Amino acid sequence: MSTNESFISHLIELRNRLLNSVVALLVVFVCLFPWAADLYAVLAHPLLAKLPKGGQMIATDVTTPFFVPLKVALMAAFLIALPYILYQVWRFIAPGLYEHEKKWVFPLVASSLMLFFFGMAFAYFAVFPVVFGFITAAAPVGVAVMTDIDKYLSFVLSMFVAFGLAFQVPVVVVVLVKMNLVTITKLKEIRPYVIVGAFVLGAIFTPPDVVSQFMLAMPLWLLYEAGIVVAGMMGKSSAAA
Repeated sequence: MSTNESFISHLIELRNRLLNSVVALLVVFVCLFPWAADLYAVLAHPLLAKLPKGGQMIATDVTTPFFVPLKVALMAAFLIALPYILYQVWRFIAPGLYEHEKKWVFPLVASSLMLFFFGMAFAYFAVFPVVFGFITAAAPVGVAVMTDIDKYLSFVLSMFVAFGLAFQVPVVVVVLVKMNLVTITKLKEIRPYVIVGAFVLGAIFTPPDVVSQFMLAMPLWLLYEAGIVVAGMMGKSSAAA
């Protein structure tokens, strides 16, 4: 097979994988669309539960009540279809990997996906109640807390991304060690700087209360330590092999 034919075959394979991913996303989205409003209600529950009696959320734009639940349904569809999408990516890149690369790339990708979901769950069940409780309690007397649903969605998505990426720390640590870019000894030496950086990130990506900052900084630090432990275990198993 010539170089041009090989390149075209790769493009066709990439097109098919992308098409399969888009179709899967659309199928899940169509299935979730009738329950878009219910999905937004679930997403908004942490804030609604902390609002004073009679408190509610508002929509300031004409089209917001329709498009915001639509965005939530699309986000949920993407998360549900994400394992299949990553499987399509894996099927595309796997033929170009060596056997020893396949043995650790797939577990790392699967671990990264699970950790991202864990980060989102941690934000929803642990962080949001604390953050929204602080925000509603800090409102001055006579001020009604009525958050716009579109701005609430933007805030929630940013927090999901922040905690989802924060929970990728063990994967990053393992990859750096696996690629011989850093040693475990060096990772232990820079631990104080990592702890300081975790609290700085907590101050940047969370509301200005100490509790929520700790709730991002502490998992960052603990996950960094977990990454060191896992990288050490993988190094010992590789040496034994």
